[in-house]
Amino acid sequence: MTPPFRVEHVGSFVRPEPLLQAARAFKAGQISQTDFVKIQDQSIRDIVSFQESIGLPSITDGEFRRRSWSAGFIDAVDGFGLRDGTLTFRNGSRVIGVAASPYAKSRLQRKRRIVADDFRFLKSIAKKSLPKVTIAAPDVMHYFLGPKAFDAPAYADRESYFEDLVGIYRQEIADLAAEGCTYLQLDDTALPCNCDSHARDDVKARGEDAVELTERYVRLFNDCVSKRPQNMAVTIHLCRGNLKGAWMAEGGYEPIADALFNRLDAGTYCLEYDSDRAGDFAPLRFVPKGKRVILGLISTKTPVLEEKKDLIGRIKEASRYVPLDQLGIGPQCGFSSGGGGGQTVTPEDTRRKLELAMEVAHDVWK
Repeated sequence: MTPPFRVEHVGSFVRPEPLLQAARAFKAGQISQTDFVKIQDQSIRDIVSFQESIGLPSITDGEFRRRSWSAGFIDAVDGFGLRDGTLTFRNGSRVIGVAASPYAKSRLQRKRRIVADDFRFLKSIAKKSLPKVTIAAPDVMHYFLGPKAFDAPAYADRESYFEDLVGIYRQEIADLAAEGCTYLQLDDTALPCNCDSHARDDVKARGEDAVELTERYVRLFNDCVSKRPQNMAVTIHLCRGNLKGAWMAEGGYEPIADALFNRLDAGTYCLEYDSDRAGDFAPLRFVPKGKRVILGLISTKTPVLEEKKDLIGRIKEASRYVPLDQLGIGPQCGFSSGGGGGQTVTPEDTRRKLELAMEVAHDVWK
């Protein structure tokens, strides 16, 4: 099983109720860490069995050991704090809240392995599919706060901050390689939010240039993965935020497309495309030969199941800009990007949507 694949899922799954209860009990000191880990292990065995039962070519641990999609990185690194940025989560009718973002209040240092231990367990229980590990992309640690993403005297400037980030990612990727990881996905909400005209205005108001940021983030990404072994495939997932149906930004990929597809060192791109907020397929004309785009046409923001004929029609529309052989299909985001209960989809919704992706892939690419 070697990437690229025709069907991908982004990584997270709705946490089962026993796992949520155990997390609350552990936080309250009512169960031991040993008992909590046992429940995590069983929950991961169950979600891996589910993924393999429907034939997914790559599998994750559901991100069941994290509080949320980016918390795995933040919790494993000393020096981070949280403060509110300028972007808000919103739905079709109202603002939900401000997105809290990480910043370096002191020099960053990896206090433990971020996902390498998680991967070791995942690999040990995978039977049919390729284990994939997911981690927040490095630009997520900067974009939403810009100059306020680090404090002095911890870092004198952006470049010294980025230098430490690169070191942390390289350490983690080296540990992943030693564990036998051959499939790495970095999750990026910064670059797609940098497509939003309002967000770009915010970037300008804080004294930065949106175009320069895109190019710098591409180099940052490339520096982080540059020491990986040749057999480790790299995927990037891009979405405009997903918090139980709410989002942070809108706007097509045009402002970042050339840099994203031609200068960023990833072989597969999992792109949000489940609504008009993601724009049209025209930016895909920048995709070079040899790279694959997973069209995130299936929404994790709603339990409503998409129509197969509509999905096939949209894939054909995308193939006007990039050859059909370079395309695949999947959900636009994880099924549980926000931690805790109150999710917008159920495990059964998840099954129906992923089975639909498999059916579409079979019909379109045989």
